[in-house]
Amino acid sequence: MPFDLEQTTHMFQKLDDGGLQKVVVKDPSNKKQIALIQAHLKEESEKFRKGDFSDPAKIHGEDMPGLAQLKAGAAKVDIRYTALPDGAQIRYTAKDPKLVAALHQWFAAQLSDHGHHASGH
Repeated sequence: MPFDLEQTTHMFQKLDDGGLQKVVVKDPSNKKQIALIQAHLKEESEKFRKGDFSDPAKIHGEDMPGLAQLKAGAAKVDIRYTALPDGAQIRYTAKDPKLVAALHQWFAAQLSDHGHHASGH
């Protein structure tokens, strides 16, 4: 990731219809980290819409829970990027309960891997 994990917090919030992924800075005056977060999440959201989850797979492993289902069903997941004053977020929405479950599994794996740099809220 291009931004500093020690200066940021990842949030993976499971929702009934998908989930919300946020990355925010710990210090809101850190414009450099905010710009890095926004550029990275924007690029990732564009890749995810195309079914390209290669970056998370490189970090967390190809066998990451939920990843295969998300690659296969990417066209059925609405993925929306939003810049925030202190970072950025990606909102994932799916109507298929299997894709919602895959998103939740994927979020749980990321929460586990990111350890103290991540939160479920």
